[in-house]
Amino acid sequence: MAAQNNKISTGQMIFSVIWILLLPALFLILAGDWFWIQGWLFNIWYIVLGFSTVIYLYFKDPGLLLERLRKPGTGGEKGWDKYWLFIFLILFMIWFVIMPLDAKRYLWTINFPLWLEVIGGILLLIGFYFTFRALADNPYASAEVRIQTERKQKVVSTGVYGFVRHPMYLGGILYLIGAPLLLGSKYGLLLGILMAIFIVVMIVGEEKALIGELEGYGEYMKRVKYRLIPFIW
Repeated sequence: MAAQNNKISTGQMIFSVIWILLLPALFLILAGDWFWIQGWLFNIWYIVLGFSTVIYLYFKDPGLLLERLRKPGTGGEKGWDKYWLFIFLILFMIWFVIMPLDAKRYLWTINFPLWLEVIGGILLLIGFYFTFRALADNPYASAEVRIQTERKQKVVSTGVYGFVRHPMYLGGILYLIGAPLLLGSKYGLLLGILMAIFIVVMIVGEEKALIGELEGYGEYMKRVKYRLIPFIW
């Protein structure tokens, strides 16, 4: 492993487990219906992704798990990234809260047709794949924009990183759009699209930092030409 100290504390593991279970419980409480099928499908997706990621990293790459559990602002990330993370977290929590209120408790949105819900479920599954594989393929997949000099960060170009340059962001966009489609939330979909645009802007800033500070990234960009969607961008 790349990290010098890969020991995961008990407190960090407890925090991870509580976080993974707390949001799904809050989701159903906000919905006001513990028998909401679409809500359970989304929660199962979220829990499986959360636990499979934590368990995999705990045994296979504890250095990356520690990196992703790092407290924001302690890793020397770019100054603008601190504000980006803060704004994105607020948008994410609004997105998470508004979907059960919109789709179930208050029915602000008339239920989407079944075919849209199916598309949403498919997007979630594809998003699961890209998110998990990005973490499995890239031992430097930090949640922050920073060059991990202490972990001797290198360019990763294998696995899903040979498909697009930002597979984790692709996975995130897919579930930000897929979840509200599955649940039937118009306002969740609008917020998901807003956050997707936010991610696109973020990618542009991140790549400027990587080109200037991470050796070999310019060559990688020539080999893998597309950031998110092959033949488009």
